[in-house]
Amino acid sequence: MIEGIVYRARTGVPWRDLPDEFGPWQTVWKRHRRFSGDGTYDLILAVLAAAADARGEVEWDCSVDSTVNRAHQHAATLARDTGGSIELHESA
Repeated sequence: MIEGIVYRARTGVPWRDLPDEFGPWQTVWKRHRRFSGDGTYDLILAVLAAAADARGEVEWDCSVDSTVNRAHQHAATLARDTGGSIELHESA
């Protein structure tokens, strides 16, 4: 069951396209949904992280950059000013 859930997360296939070796896709989906809702995944992650940290296998240094540069919604449609006077842009 867990292998089916991990397979789907790794490959990104739709639930209905899970290989038959994992059993009925509905069963795998229901188990995944239940584990997500009742905190089973959170508990598994906490236990594994604590065990890895106790062995010194976890490095807790982290750098986060949340810089976001967005253009205004109308910025793409503005006329471009190339500089100079209008006479320089007229044809001869």
